[in-house]
Amino acid sequence: MAPPFVPGLELAGAYYAEVVRPLLDEAFAGLPYAAALIDAGSEVLGFDTERSTDHDWGPRLQVLLADDGPPGLAAQVGAMLSRRLPAAFHGYPTAFAVTRRPGEPGRPQVDVADVGRWLRGQLGFDPRLPVSTADWLATPTQRLAEITGGAVFHDGAGDLSRARARLAWYPRDVWLYVMAGQWQRIAQEEAFPGRCAEAGDELGSALVTARLARDLMRLVLLMGRRYPPYSKWLGSAFARLPGAAALGPRLRAAVAATGWAVREQNLSRAYRLVAAQHNELGITEPLDPSTRPYFNRPFQVLGAGRFAEALRAEITDSELGSRPPFGAVDGFIDSSDALGHAEFLRAVIAAARPPANGR
Repeated sequence: MAPPFVPGLELAGAYYAEVVRPLLDEAFAGLPYAAALIDAGSEVLGFDTERSTDHDWGPRLQVLLADDGPPGLAAQVGAMLSRRLPAAFHGYPTAFAVTRRPGEPGRPQVDVADVGRWLRGQLGFDPRLPVSTADWLATPTQRLAEITGGAVFHDGAGDLSRARARLAWYPRDVWLYVMAGQWQRIAQEEAFPGRCAEAGDELGSALVTARLARDLMRLVLLMGRRYPPYSKWLGSAFARLPGAAALGPRLRAAVAATGWAVREQNLSRAYRLVAAQHNELGITEPLDPSTRPYFNRPFQVLGAGRFAEALRAEITDSELGSRPPFGAVDGFIDSSDALGHAEFLRAVIAAARPPANGR
């Protein structure tokens, strides 16, 4: 019989307090380290349910050591924990397979590493050092949400807490640039639901409407200074925003509509709500939140490019302001496999940087 479900962050905190900390205190008294659960996983963002327990879930955490420790210390700590961890904790196994394939070996779920090495492995850079524009733009918002979310159970040296504080939110110019990129995505497609429907392509009209709803959800999360998670948890994160009660019904109605007229009506209402939120930020001069015809075609659009241009005009960093309006890397790449490769993402962002000579 399965044990009662316990949210993963709560389970990890109890696992550290009752099992991992006593072992570390006994075997490595005075060891400076941090203990946390801040990597990938639904529990890190607080979205896990009983369904989550069927794979890649259980009592687990990271133990991150100071960078200036003796060589091989992380391996020693990891080996000690591997030998002495119990087989189960609160009814959940402490070693489990990444998948459910028969015969696949489990693995201990205490990840021990030097803090700098671990951070570079997760992000491609060490946020305790100055964080560059390229660092910010090449890091998926899902990853930033994971590193700054979750829970830290202990941080003796404070290194991990300092890193998380550095990543708590974008610098102002980067924030403006990322929001501008999101508005630009909307500008690219806001006339397409009507054009598809006019051409007899109801499926295409519905598909583009759903894409626009997704982009509006990501945008309002960015406006609310929340890193948007990837697709599985985007709606859950959006629902936690204060403005979701008004905007959510409009987006749901637009996506569920079976005809263009209803799609346009609800998208137009959603655009006005999001435009009003933009004006409330006070970053740019207020912009007209009303919709208007798309040239001489019978489609109502917001003219989202106006908002992108207004935000870009407020960017003071010349290098950032001269970049094409792509936004952060997951504003134009949505493959989970691609977003999991930090070196590839950093190469993409480097390629998008304008040449120094402007040619």
